Amino acid sequence: MAFIPENARWFLAQHVAEIRVQRHKRNVVHINYVLIQAKGPQEAYRKAIELGKRGNTKYKNPDGETVTIRFLGLRDLDVIHDPLEHGCEIMFSERLGMTRAGIRRLLRKKAELEAFLPVRNRPSRPCYASKEIMDEVAKELARHEREGNRSQKKMTELNSPLPASSNLI
Repeated sequence: MAFIPENARWFLAQHVAEIRVQRHKRNVVHINYVLIQAKGPQEAYRKAIELGKRGNTKYKNPDGETVTIRFLGLRDLDVIHDPLEHGCEIMFSERLGMTRAGIRRLLRKKAELEAFLPVRNRPSRPCYASKEIMDEVAKELARHEREGNRSQKKMTELNSPLPASSNLI
């Protein structure tokens, strides 16, 4: 059994979920890293399983196909030794006997880090977006565009020169 500090209150669970989209042969599998607050590993396990099962769902995608998300189980559950705050270590992996070339292959330039990559269009991937959510996003974007156009019109009116016959000059 791993060392669990007495004051440990956070665990990191790896949920494995399978996504199936109607009329698509290929599935999509997610490994989701989820924080679990618990007083010990038994409670963390129970909470991680409960949380995973709550993610089971079915909905329609924008193409009208049924999307099914099914929690399959845990890949891992580990204690977080540090208090949750800026700079705390969440997890680590260890590799022994690596060459300098192997270590260099682990490192990435800033532009290659996930946070800096553009959203990728993957046409061969099944669409598992929620139609309901995408419709809401479209409504919000349209509303912002309308408001932006109104604001732009007001700014144009405010910045336009007053007519020569205006009593305000």
